[in-house]
Amino acid sequence: MLTKPVLTLEDVKKIAAAAEAEAIANKWAVVISIVDEGGHLLWLQRLDGVAPISAHISPAKAKTAALGMRESKIYEDIINNGRYSFLSAPLIEGMLEGGVPIFVDGVCVGAVGVSGVKSAEDAQIAKAGIAALGL
Repeated sequence: MLTKPVLTLEDVKKIAAAAEAEAIANKWAVVISIVDEGGHLLWLQRLDGVAPISAHISPAKAKTAALGMRESKIYEDIINNGRYSFLSAPLIEGMLEGGVPIFVDGVCVGAVGVSGVKSAEDAQIAKAGIAALGL
């Protein structure tokens, strides 16, 4: 039987606090979502002033990053480079930059998705959150 690392509630709180600090330091109103490896929502935090739609986009980015085990930007790039048929891929939403997977010892344990500012800034916030785990 194999064993694998999993995100604990303590891990999720560390990620969320660091992501929130990054957003606040830059005065960015965003939604921060954290999911497990199956894309199941563990945390959703909506900062004041963010557009309501971001509460839908953020968890979708996180889920896409977790299930694909790669940054959601990869899918955005595929489409922007002309492979429009990828838009018909089943059950994939959030194909925009801002979803970042979390790897522990080479195993994807979940992802962080952020929405509310420019996509590169969303990814910056997600990565700052993940960095709090010291991986």
